[in-house]
Amino acid sequence: MNHSNKEIVLDRETIQKRVQELGKTISKDYMGKKLVVIGVLKGAFVFMSDLVREIDLPLVTDFIQVSSYGSSDFSSGTITLLASPNHPVENVHILLVEDIIDTGLTMQWLAKHFSEQGATSVRICSLIDKSERREHQIQIDYTGFSISQGFLIGYGLDYNEQYRNLPSIYHLSL
Repeated sequence: MNHSNKEIVLDRETIQKRVQELGKTISKDYMGKKLVVIGVLKGAFVFMSDLVREIDLPLVTDFIQVSSYGSSDFSSGTITLLASPNHPVENVHILLVEDIIDTGLTMQWLAKHFSEQGATSVRICSLIDKSERREHQIQIDYTGFSISQGFLIGYGLDYNEQYRNLPSIYHLSL
């Protein structure tokens, strides 16, 4: 892996500290509620894995896979559902976990999708909020970090399926 074309944005320790803070807040907010944490594949799996271990509540984990990118680095504007959660979503509180939210299209679509399926509530937790690219109105209930510039990789974030395994987050010069 060529390391010369990337520059560190968030180190492992900074990410870990913020994930712990998010876990405490989520634990408090969902106390006594039926919580289903749904990770958006593939990017959210690393973040979600660390996050659920910081949530001190009974919960169910599940995943959904959608695509709006294909193999390019910009959104096509169309959401394709590739895999649905196995756990029923009716009458439960859903926490959608995403690695990065930029245009907001995917999260807007997913929130509506789960609301229409009868979820009691749908909230969004995103590791990265890239609001300067926002095109669709959406409320992020739990945000790890707001980062405005650059193409990010590492800690689940990829470029053409590469770099997800890096423990920190980097800007990638394309």
